[in-house]
Amino acid sequence: MTDDPLQQSGQRSPGSPLPPANDRDGRVVPFRERLSCTVDEACVVTGLGRTKLYELIGSGQLITTTIGRRRLVIVRSLLDLVDRTISA
Repeated sequence: MTDDPLQQSGQRSPGSPLPPANDRDGRVVPFRERLSCTVDEACVVTGLGRTKLYELIGSGQLITTTIGRRRLVIVRSLLDLVDRTISA
């Protein structure tokens, strides 16, 4: 057992790498192929802060869905945002 309370609770500490997403058979799913990710995961992969991500969500530049109380960012919209930014 670790002394880090974030690891004990199952949460990642800021700046730690994303855990691989696995499908039901235990195969690793590349980020680009995922349907959605959490806001925290979107922060890690883009390098943006939560406030900026929520601004992008509010302005309609990022698409999210809410299931129960959990907000998920649609990965395709995240990739499109980065592609648009690179093209500009």
